[in-house]
Amino acid sequence: MRKFVNILIITIVLGLGIFFFWRYYFVFGEGTKAGELNFFVKKGYIFKTYEGRLIQTGFRSAAPGNLQSNEFDFSVANERVAAQIMNNSGKFFELHYKEYLGSLPWRGNSEFIVDSIMKIQDVQPGRTGGIQ
Repeated sequence: MRKFVNILIITIVLGLGIFFFWRYYFVFGEGTKAGELNFFVKKGYIFKTYEGRLIQTGFRSAAPGNLQSNEFDFSVANERVAAQIMNNSGKFFELHYKEYLGSLPWRGNSEFIVDSIMKIQDVQPGRTGGIQ
């Protein structure tokens, strides 16, 4: 009986470990997003994380007849990348991100974690975050 309980406990712990890794550390997807930086802040009660929003060009809508701007909410875990974004507020960014299936409090509030900056440009005069 003791052997069965030990095997059961090991199986449960191993299963929970695999689930935790898959849910919070497995990179589900990678990609790039480009747009104007709307805001970028460091916030949190216990874990101070960097959170930002990129406004992309164009409009989309979940329901017909409604307008909604394309927004990309993201978190940044790397201090160097966060400092670079914060020092270039209001500019046009092309960001590389990794998408996870879940968020962790010490990594940020979003499943999208920006890990590098591909390009930073000044916003062109007359260009708006909407329709071009």
